[in-house]
Amino acid sequence: MTHPKQLALPLPSRAALGREDFYVTTANALAVAQIEGWQIWPNRKFILSGPKGAGKTHLAHVWAQLTGAQIMPARDLTNADIPALAQGAVCVEDVEEIAGDRPAEEALFHLHNLVLAQGHALLLTSRNAPAQWALTLPDLKSRVMGAQAATLAEPDDDLLSALLAKLFADRQIVPAHDVIPYLTKHMPRSYRAAQEIVDTLDTQALARPKGVSRPLAISVIESLAELLQEDHTRAS
Repeated sequence: MTHPKQLALPLPSRAALGREDFYVTTANALAVAQIEGWQIWPNRKFILSGPKGAGKTHLAHVWAQLTGAQIMPARDLTNADIPALAQGAVCVEDVEEIAGDRPAEEALFHLHNLVLAQGHALLLTSRNAPAQWALTLPDLKSRVMGAQAATLAEPDDDLLSALLAKLFADRQIVPAHDVIPYLTKHMPRSYRAAQEIVDTLDTQALARPKGVSRPLAISVIESLAELLQEDHTRAS
């Protein structure tokens, strides 16, 4: 008896963004402590940086739950009502994306000043450390460089295992019991690699009756080896 092949429907995954969903290890403990202790930030501002997938957006949502903050992509600031946005705490994400965009940099400068002048807190996130943002507005650059900052490091083994489990859970996937230990031992230790691998396993498992199994994980690791190595080389 033949089994019909499953259709690979593009079902969206939904990330769990609560504090209870954020796994803490030595790779991110300092950043988590800073987010939870936001009331004592020097000058009420803080910068959180780290590679894609490190959990910056997750921690931004945790902080928003703590403070009632609004979350705004930096590239949208030029069309935002800055005085209205500054009426409470604000998180601006992906600040490095507006480097060299004078109107956007000026909007962030005005937002920075208004938020702090009204006694609220400001969180900025980026992939790179502030010194690498290449901002062209001197006043904004000086204020950014005066902020306390923390970086999310690439995951250790404990965090990588927890990250893989969360990525599978976000997609409502239950992998075989030996998949995550195998992946943790053999994959590159990076957030980007974890996302690429889980995305690929999700797609390929739809056509397999056993779902996400160790043989499939081995196949995916082998097929993505060159791509993941290229990503690692570019990031180094």
